[in-house]
Amino acid sequence: MWRTVIFLIFTLIIVPILTFIFDIPLTDLQQSTLKTLLCVYGIAAGLCFILSSATKNYSQVDKLWSIIPIPYVWIIAYNANFEPRIVLMAFLVSIWAVRLTYNFARRGGYSWKFWTGKEDYRWAVLRAKPEFQSQWKWLAFNLFFISGYQMALILFFTLPALKAMESVIPIGLLDYILAIFFVALVIIEYIADNQQYHYQEEKYRQKKTGKIGDFYKIGFTHTGLWAFMRHPNYSAEQGIWILFYFFSVIATNIWLNWSIAGALLLVLLFKGSSDFSEEETAKKYPLYKKYIKEVGRFIPFKKKFKI
Repeated sequence: MWRTVIFLIFTLIIVPILTFIFDIPLTDLQQSTLKTLLCVYGIAAGLCFILSSATKNYSQVDKLWSIIPIPYVWIIAYNANFEPRIVLMAFLVSIWAVRLTYNFARRGGYSWKFWTGKEDYRWAVLRAKPEFQSQWKWLAFNLFFISGYQMALILFFTLPALKAMESVIPIGLLDYILAIFFVALVIIEYIADNQQYHYQEEKYRQKKTGKIGDFYKIGFTHTGLWAFMRHPNYSAEQGIWILFYFFSVIATNIWLNWSIAGALLLVLLFKGSSDFSEEETAKKYPLYKKYIKEVGRFIPFKKKFKI
């Protein structure tokens, strides 16, 4: 586990540096905007670390994951004097944020005591691992990965909007086509969320009654979009931020620019996250190993899952 964490933190530093080296320097306006964004990041990451350490609820970043990109992109839009393309990008991020915030809220992620709420089960699983039994190790993991790395990643995948401030090409048809695909992926996420949510809610309702049907004894969502991909929500999420990067490509006419770092790091995170969640799911549900063999992780290149 430590190797994975160190690798992710290493990439968080190296990938942006390498991409900056092979791109043009930031303008003065971009630099001042980035300083503001980094201040917001520092405050948010610091609060997440302090609150999670004090309350022992380590889903503080999860609560901000869907919310903090909104101020990031609108700060950029404001500093860009509400340039049309960046305003479009900000609206798209806001649409994405509403969907994800709603899904997190209905699963009990928020509470009127904002520092409480349901914690992601994976943090408890990680805390129980032998390598995290020393308090200082878990504290370091919380500081550098849960709070520091994840909050930095959120900032990074919104930075194509900052790159778009260099726009040499006015907003046009390609931007609107990208926007349509962006919204389509948000809709796919919404459908996947609903399929998973309703399956899990009904499964736990039946468990409480003591009578659970065969369909729910399987234990994991395996129909609808989930019959073709093991993680349709993750797949759409990665697609969303890759598409978001291409707004910067259209704006600058530079195919490979430094703002690609966020999308690349997000793909790496989802690979590690899905590895971990699948390992835990396979321990609980025997059919999950069959599911892994028959269904693609992010791309439906295998076949439809059948019991």
